[in-house]
Amino acid sequence: MRPVAEIASTHKSKQVEAFKQYTALLKKEFLLETRQQHTLYGVMLYIASTVFVIYLTIDAPDADTWNSLFWITQLFICINAVAKSFLQEARGRMLYYYSITSPSIFILSKLSYNLVLMMAMHLVNFLLYCAFMGNLTASFWQFLAIGMLGSMGLGLVFTMLAAIASKAMQQASLMAILGFPLIIPQLLLLVRLSKTAFAEVFRDGVPLQLVLLLVSLDIMIVFLAVILYPFLWKD
Repeated sequence: MRPVAEIASTHKSKQVEAFKQYTALLKKEFLLETRQQHTLYGVMLYIASTVFVIYLTIDAPDADTWNSLFWITQLFICINAVAKSFLQEARGRMLYYYSITSPSIFILSKLSYNLVLMMAMHLVNFLLYCAFMGNLTASFWQFLAIGMLGSMGLGLVFTMLAAIASKAMQQASLMAILGFPLIIPQLLLLVRLSKTAFAEVFRDGVPLQLVLLLVSLDIMIVFLAVILYPFLWKD
């Protein structure tokens, strides 16, 4: 039998190798984004034009309208930003990934990158809303924190859906078809939770149960992605 120390050393080396693969894949995602900046600028233009059209249509919305429009905009931003995550991966490149890494590490790198991307898109969207239609929130930082958490959840859901849709020809349309029934409960939860940032009476008390439910949904999506993506990986 192998000594316990040798087994522990082998296990630790595998963990170190897995972490190196994860960081390398994550670095690759950021390098591709810097080299293909037209896609990022396209999303930025989409955000700015959408907010500007809403501003021209509704000059001075009330707090509920502002909040609802914000999350609708954020939803479509997520679809446009995340759809390219697997669309840019050619079949030959996927075969290369198949030979050098595991499906769990690959999908975790995609999820991590899209988390960062969606938090950045949320910040841009929020600042544009404040610039064009004013900041109607009673607590700026509270809404920003809730929005970051919600945008992370949207990014996780649509990353997994993009992985599923990448096996079909019409990726973006299939993402929308699969995504809207799944995202409606989370979107309603986000709208309800973010309303607390607009009301003075709730400024000092965010419903902890809603926050924990939102975090639990995000964690569940990560676990499901790690468990289910290997089946797609083999296809």
